[in-house]
Amino acid sequence: MKIRFPFAFSVLLVASHVSFATTYTLPANNHDTVIAEYPNEIAVTRAQQNETLLDVARRFSLGQVEIIRLNQDLDRWLIKKDQVITLPNKRILPDSPHFGITLNIAEYRMYYYPEDATKVYSFAHGVGRQDWKTPLGRTTIQKKVKDPVWRPPESIRREHTANGDPLPEVVPAGIHNPLGAYALYLNLPGDYRIHGTDVDKIFGIGMQITHGCVRMYPEDIDQLYHLVDAGTPVYIVKQPIKVGWLDNILYVESHPDLEGEETTLEQRRASALALIQKANNNQLPEVNQAALTEALEKQTGNPTPIYERIPALDEAANEASSIPAPETPSAAPTPTKSIVAPVNKVAPKPSQPVAKPVNKPVSTGGYHHI
Repeated sequence: MKIRFPFAFSVLLVASHVSFATTYTLPANNHDTVIAEYPNEIAVTRAQQNETLLDVARRFSLGQVEIIRLNQDLDRWLIKKDQVITLPNKRILPDSPHFGITLNIAEYRMYYYPEDATKVYSFAHGVGRQDWKTPLGRTTIQKKVKDPVWRPPESIRREHTANGDPLPEVVPAGIHNPLGAYALYLNLPGDYRIHGTDVDKIFGIGMQITHGCVRMYPEDIDQLYHLVDAGTPVYIVKQPIKVGWLDNILYVESHPDLEGEETTLEQRRASALALIQKANNNQLPEVNQAALTEALEKQTGNPTPIYERIPALDEAANEASSIPAPETPSAAPTPTKSIVAPVNKVAPKPSQPVAKPVNKPVSTGGYHHI
């Protein structure tokens, strides 16, 4: 069955506060893989002063690329007071095991599944540059270190020296240590870590900017560090296109190519159709082609509905029987407003002051990474 438009969405105005990672409740149906912070809502916020999209991303613990792709009609460097900024709401879970940590480097986002199996945490992160790629595959957390000391390898010291920013042989713990306050060492050759950041690189979260490691906001790595143990499995994947179900509606989500990679619209369409067929019992449904094309062209990272299926008759009967009959007939309610009251997110402890973004240095190669 083709998707039926329009959907009954409303707009949710979200108050601006620095927040921890978003915690999502997993769908009741184990086969559904679309999660939402605010069901059936489009989340937005309003600028309280002139600022940049990067400032908004920082307050909501979002990545830089993520918020820019969601707001392609806005000037990232000049958001005027009272302008409305779109925030992410729904996400499609990566195609990976739902336990431990999954890093999807294509969307600059990680997902942590705790043992209770009813929720998932989602964090923004930065990944390795084109010449310092973050490796893919399965690994584990080898060890956890609080207040790590950084000993930059010679290759990185040469790079910094060439850019007029020489590094010492040892960088002590503190606000200018690029490893931040916490580090999770991965069981991979080359000192790959999931770690925090210093005040000078905080705007690099959600970008392809590191020497191969995975960089997080200070409050996010603090939270993750205390959630996981050594030995936790870590899956590092690259899935720029994701497909998933929620309540018999099929969604597609598309992200831009990483640096050094380039796919055409037709290549993305072929990948998406293969995933759609896989998600629909190996049968290709009659999807909304216009919606699919728009998602693959704009690559906002926002899940787009493209198909709605009719539940099986027995399933529909069970759903109908579970709904209690009203005592008296009543008319359907009429919507009265499209913007609901603001929802405050929980703010963490005050973080260190942030610095403006700096130009990205050029790497000369090496094997140890931050």
